[in-house]
Amino acid sequence: MLPNHSPLVIAEQFGTLEAMFPGRIDLGLGRAPGTDQRTAHALRGANYTNGDDFPEQLEQLQAYFQGTAAVKAIPGEGANIPIWLLGSSGFSARLSAQLGMPFAFASHFSPENTLPALQLYYENFQPSEEYKEPYAMVAVNVIAADTDEDAEFLATSIKQSFLNMMRNTPSQLQPPIKNLNELMTPYEKAVLEKQLASTIIGSPNKVKKELELFLEETRADEIMVSTMVYDHKARLYSHQLVAEIMGL
Repeated sequence: MLPNHSPLVIAEQFGTLEAMFPGRIDLGLGRAPGTDQRTAHALRGANYTNGDDFPEQLEQLQAYFQGTAAVKAIPGEGANIPIWLLGSSGFSARLSAQLGMPFAFASHFSPENTLPALQLYYENFQPSEEYKEPYAMVAVNVIAADTDEDAEFLATSIKQSFLNMMRNTPSQLQPPIKNLNELMTPYEKAVLEKQLASTIIGSPNKVKKELELFLEETRADEIMVSTMVYDHKARLYSHQLVAEIMGL
């Protein structure tokens, strides 16, 4: 979340990573606080903003990488690090399109804005030196297991997390439970279903079909899979199944 940090610090931190792992580092930049307002104030101090100066901060960061800033980023200057703009609404979609940059959308928690934001990006994209065509990544929740029933059971952990946030009682990821529906009001269930509308849960066959449809609808060049599963082995197994589905 760029407004939480100094562009110079980010340039030097990612310049360091690029020096250690050449060609393996991407930099994703978001405009939102990424946390609660109290923490955002603590991070930003007297320089707190609501993100309106994000384009200016982005320009400063690029200047450090390009070596055109008055202050030198060491390391960082001259580093060829791909920069993605991250978004959950239309602001970063439009900005990344105007600047000819790749765009990554947070469909894993903002499903209803996914297609409108991507359409905005695709329709307004201006070619740049690095990217002649739009290039989009979409983050999506995927929970795979041997059966639909097993996957739905594992998914009660992520549902509990969203439910706790709705109730303003955030907590660590909880173990899956069998009676989640009994713990929700009809209103909470409706909101939860809307919040997780793009979440893909099921057996390999079901996940494959829904992933293919998701990619067709979004026209995404890449997907980032988020798997909020409590048991570590079950989470790894879910990733293994998804990798096999995608032919990796």
